[in-house]
Amino acid sequence: MSGSVAWAAADPYATALRTGRGPLFLRRADGWLLPLEVERWCGRADPVDLAVLDRCEGAVLDVGCGPGRLVAELAARGRTVLGIDVSDAAVEHTTGLGGPVLHRSVFEALPGEGRWDTVLLMDGNIGIGGDPAALLARVAGLLRPGGLLIAESAPVDVDERALVEVVDVTAEPGARGGTFPWARLGTPALLRHARGAGWWRVAQWGADGRRFAALRTRRTSSAAEPPKSTAVISSQRVRKPSGDRPVANR
Repeated sequence: MSGSVAWAAADPYATALRTGRGPLFLRRADGWLLPLEVERWCGRADPVDLAVLDRCEGAVLDVGCGPGRLVAELAARGRTVLGIDVSDAAVEHTTGLGGPVLHRSVFEALPGEGRWDTVLLMDGNIGIGGDPAALLARVAGLLRPGGLLIAESAPVDVDERALVEVVDVTAEPGARGGTFPWARLGTPALLRHARGAGWWRVAQWGADGRRFAALRTRRTSSAAEPPKSTAVISSQRVRKPSGDRPVANR
């Protein structure tokens, strides 16, 4: 999608990921700025992140993985995981952490389509493409029947679509990338869109000012509560593809 290309070309974003610091913002056409948490994204998975990862099931696809803190943590746990991102800098950073990653948009062909157990849309990535309905439909096609989506929503009740650009307001005259469509959804809006697309809410929670929802592609008997035992796959080595498991390789 066009937004993916613009985000990938956003030099301030690449610079921020390579230095590990901001300030960096998404700016709407009306000048409103949304701070981007570069330092947190470039750090290690924090306790809130770890609690989310404890809820993941089976093989995990991290959509818009950024600099790869979650991919690296799951890989360190011995989980089958793959990150995807359209940013060269994000892919480089994730690779440097030892995380399996592909330079790819979620709307392009991906390994293991229809067989992933969990998809992550963290750090506001429900906004990718600016069309939540299209993104939710795409994620449903990536997951196995009954698969789990964990999405992080905005911490406020909002449902908006806008053209935005990535900007570094400290640069002269102000470094920026191209414009691209983005969406911001609070949890109520996320759940409304999800219900309309045939998803079922199985959990929602908040921690440290962040908000999350767990959804399934259809109703099942299990729920996305913190699992008593996590399905762990011991090897990240490339394996011969099987008929029922995704393989996180290039």
